[in-house]
This record gives sequence, C-alpha cells and structure tokens, in this order.
Amino acid sequence: MGSSSGAPVSARASAPVSYGLLIAYATVFVLGELTGGPASPITAAGAQINDAVIAGQWWRVLTATMLHAGLAHLLFNGYALYVLGPQLERGVGSAAFAALYLAAGLAGGIAFLITAPGQAAVGASGAIFGLFGAWFAASWASRNTPQGRAALSQFGLLLAINLALPLFIPGIAWQAHVGGLIVGLVSGLWWTDRSRRSVPRTAVSRMILPAFVALALLVVLLWYT
Repeated sequence: MGSSSGAPVSARASAPVSYGLLIAYATVFVLGELTGGPASPITAAGAQINDAVIAGQWWRVLTATMLHAGLAHLLFNGYALYVLGPQLERGVGSAAFAALYLAAGLAGGIAFLITAPGQAAVGASGAIFGLFGAWFAASWASRNTPQGRAALSQFGLLLAINLALPLFIPGIAWQAHVGGLIVGLVSGLWWTDRSRRSVPRTAVSRMILPAFVALALLVVLLWYT
C-alpha cells in the first residue's frame, strides 16, 4: 500500500478492540454464509436460544453477539461500532472499552433472556447500545458547551430513532437495546463524573465499574441458568 498506509495502521493500533471486533463480525458472517446462512451450524451453535440458555448453555448470551441475521444487520451494527467505538476506546483505554462492551452485551442478553422466554436472537445490538449510552452520557456532561449541546442533540436523536425501531420493524430484540443502554449510561456517567471531580484517571480506574458490572451480570446469568 506504500507510505499512505501509515495513518490507518496507527488508528487500528490505537483501538485494537474496536477493529478486532469488526474483523470478527465480518469473519463469522462470511463463515456462516459459506456454511448454510441462517441454517449454518455456526448460527445453531452460537445463537441466543433462550430455552438452551435456561438449560445451561449460558455462553450463548455472549456468542450471539458475534452473529448477525443478514447483511443489513451486520452493516448496521458494524457501522455503529466503527463510528462509536474507536474514538471511545482511545478516550477511555482498551481495557475499559472491552469491559463496557462485555457488560453491555451481557446486560442486553440477560434482559432478552428474562423477558422473552422461548425466543431466540442474534446480534451485537446490546453491546452497541452500550456505546450509545456512554457517548450520550459524555454529551450530557458537556451540555453547557456549544459542542456538548450539539453532540447531545445528535445522540439524543439517534437514540430516539433506534429505540423506536422495534415499533415499526418486527423481530427486533428491544430488550437487549435497553439493557445495553443502561450499562452504557452508567459507565459513561462514571467516567465523566470522575473527570469533573479531577479524580486521577488511569486505565485501571476507568475499567473498575464496567468490569464489576460485567462480573456481577455473569454471576447473575450463571445463577439464573
């Protein structure tokens, strides 16, 4: 690619979790399409089939976040991750970002598990809504500045549209959206509150809350199943 490849490589290196997830999304989708599409054994083994989760296959709550129900679903979640993920990851650190993604994914999956018995779902929407929530919290914290007000308006509109989609498009696991969003909001408020209070911010301190939430949710999931 010549010398022009320097900037993209640097960007990927500074947000390895975000770009790694994008690659994983695409790889799993292609493998699924090559092995049967919706009938692929990859989908059968990894989808969040709530009856199977209740029977003890708790890991499906996590593996389902790597699967997507068609190209449009993949592109929507992939684009959202591409837009929201790298800048957030660079701001809070890869460890904190990964903990948020995991916690939001678990929250979304557990919310769907509890409220939709007997149903099944795939997709990273719960985790993606966690990123929406973190960005919205950051925008809210800076709402007294022109940039903050503009960002708050933008993210508020995006959230409203995405939360309203299940009213018009059947089959969307809105419970996962809400669960992930709540975790994202809480984590984002934690990060911005520490910033306003001039509390020393380290990679470890930023990771504490989302990592604790992820661990607590995993314990709840194991207990529930």
